[in-house]
Amino acid sequence: MKKLIFLIVALTASPIIAKENTWNPTLDLTKAKGLIDSGRKLEVYKHGIKKEWGYKAPQEDTFILIHPKTKQINAPLYVVLHSAGHDVFSCVKCTNKVGNHDIYHSPYNFYALYVDCRANRGDWWWGGMHARDAKLTKKNLGLNPMPVELRVIDTVKWIIDKYKTDSERVYLSGNSMGGSGTLGIGLRNGDIFAAIKANVPAGIEHASERMGFSLKSWLNYADPPITVNYSAQNDGWSFGHERLVKAMNDRKYPLYFYWGPFGHANNHSRIMEVNDLINSFDWLSVRKNEAYAAFSNASCNDKLPWPDNRSDKSSGQINAFFRWKIISDEPNKISLSLYLTSPSNLKTKFSLPQEATADI
Repeated sequence: MKKLIFLIVALTASPIIAKENTWNPTLDLTKAKGLIDSGRKLEVYKHGIKKEWGYKAPQEDTFILIHPKTKQINAPLYVVLHSAGHDVFSCVKCTNKVGNHDIYHSPYNFYALYVDCRANRGDWWWGGMHARDAKLTKKNLGLNPMPVELRVIDTVKWIIDKYKTDSERVYLSGNSMGGSGTLGIGLRNGDIFAAIKANVPAGIEHASERMGFSLKSWLNYADPPITVNYSAQNDGWSFGHERLVKAMNDRKYPLYFYWGPFGHANNHSRIMEVNDLINSFDWLSVRKNEAYAAFSNASCNDKLPWPDNRSDKSSGQINAFFRWKIISDEPNKISLSLYLTSPSNLKTKFSLPQEATADI
C-alpha cells in the first residue's frame, strides 16, 4: 500500500486495490436480473485488484457465475472467455439461445464462470496479441503473463475454493479473441485445467509467446491440458496454425485439431455441416488427475491447408480418431489401452481409418 491518503480514498470509491491476502469479490445484486432464462441460479461479482497481478493502477472488474441446475457437491467448472464482440454480460446472454456462440453454453450440471476483459482497456485480447494492433502486440510479447491472465487464474481458484467445485474437472473455453486467450492462458496452466477448447481462435501468438514455441529448450511448466481447437482456413484470423500444430506435435502435447472452410463461425450446427468432428472428442470427461495419451506424427492425419493452401475447400483433422482407456493409473505404473474409434461410436462423413501409426 502506498499512502494513507490513498487508502482513505480507496475505501470510499471504486475501483479498489485489495489488501494483501484478503482479495474478496463481492456480490453485485443490481446486475443479475434478466441475464438468463434457464432457471439456473446466477451471481454477479465485482472486485478490485491484487497487488501481485501487476496492474499499474486500480481498476474494478466483474465476473459472473452460473450454478448447476440442480444443487450438487463437487460439480465440474466450465470457464468462458468472451470474444472481442462481447463483454461478460452479453456473453452470458448468448446462452439463452442454442446456436448463439455455442461454446459459451455450459452443461446444465456444471458451474459456469464468465470472466471479462472489456471493462479495462489494458486487459484487451486477454493479455495476448492482436494481429492488427502492433502496439498491443509489442506490449504483450514474451513469456511472462499479463495482469489479466493472472486475474483469470486467481478468479478460477477463488471459485474452486468458495464453491467447492471439482478441482480435477476444470475446463477452459473461448470464442475468437477468447479462443486465442484459451490457448494462451490454458496451455500454460495444466495444473488448473483438465482440458481446453478454442472455437475459431483469433490468432495463435498468445500461446506461442507464453509457451515459448520459438525456444529450443522446453520450459518447466505443468503438463498442458488436452487441447481441442477448430479453425477455418478461410478465416482471416486463423493464420499461423501450422506453427501451433508443429509445436504441439514436436513437444508431444495433446491436441485434437479440426478445420474446414466454415469461416469465423460460432454456431456448432453450421460448423458441423463442414466438419462434423468438432464435438466428437468428449473433452468434458477428462480428469486432470488421470493419465492421458498424447499422439504425434500420426499416419492418419490430414495435410494442413496452412500456410500456403488456404484457398483449399477440404475439411481435415489432426488426431481426431485416437482414443484411450485407462487400465491402471498408479504413481509408479500406468497402463492404457489405445484404440481407433469405430463407426459404431462415431458417426461422421470422414472415412474412419482401420489402422494407423502414431508416436505416443
